[in-house]
Amino acid sequence: MAGKTNTPSTPEKAVRRRIPKWALKSATDTASSEQYYLRTIGRALEVLDCFDGKAPLALKDISASTGLPESTLFRVLLTLEKHSYVQQAVDGTYQLAPKLRFGWLIEEANALRDKVRPELERLAHQFNETASMAYLYDDRIHVLDSIDTFHEIRMSNRVGRVLPPHCSAMGKVITAFQDRELADRILEVYGLSHRTEYSITDRGRLFDEFDEIRKTGIACDREESTLGGICFGAAIQPAGQPVVAAISVSTPVVRMTPEREEETRRAVLEAAKRVAGN
Repeated sequence: MAGKTNTPSTPEKAVRRRIPKWALKSATDTASSEQYYLRTIGRALEVLDCFDGKAPLALKDISASTGLPESTLFRVLLTLEKHSYVQQAVDGTYQLAPKLRFGWLIEEANALRDKVRPELERLAHQFNETASMAYLYDDRIHVLDSIDTFHEIRMSNRVGRVLPPHCSAMGKVITAFQDRELADRILEVYGLSHRTEYSITDRGRLFDEFDEIRKTGIACDREESTLGGICFGAAIQPAGQPVVAAISVSTPVVRMTPEREEETRRAVLEAAKRVAGN
């Protein structure tokens, strides 16, 4: 049988994309840029830029920020609401819809993670134990960063893991600082399930502990989420801002002593205060 000859394929010609002359001109000509600028879209984006992803805004607040008359602003907001970019509450205020609000949350969370990272490194080096950070995304508390110890026996935290708000140190300390409505929702979403025999599943007892956590700024998980593990988590409390994050140190119970516990609590609290700028 004759062998098949492979002929080299002809290289495809590069496709040249022709840019319209008007587009080239508009890129360098300020007057042309103004000519093609869509003011209606510009107004809508100015309105969206008023929101910070947290606090709802009233019509008059947005009007004061943008300089747009309320009649025009109402039409812009109605259009944005129709396309699910904003939501109107029963009290008439507006808030970003989830698809935009989560974008703000992720951006803020990542910025805070970078700020917290040196503190995690300091804690991990000081105690040679796992140091972690968690962040509140709407009604779920996720591990955002973690540095593991090199000990063979260690308590690890997986980035992205959803923390139980009733039996993990960071979950408890973040939930404790929320208003009652949000705290109830966080607990409802996760559920008050027994992770170990030490887990707190009684709502009244849990909120009593939340009261104490708010006084001290720190929470402890003593084998409540994992048998054999103990963790101390401190809330990051920037002045005048809600608590949305916490940092912690986790260790096996066998390596914890009363002296070490006191040192760990103090170090975690101090690290959280440095991040918050207090």
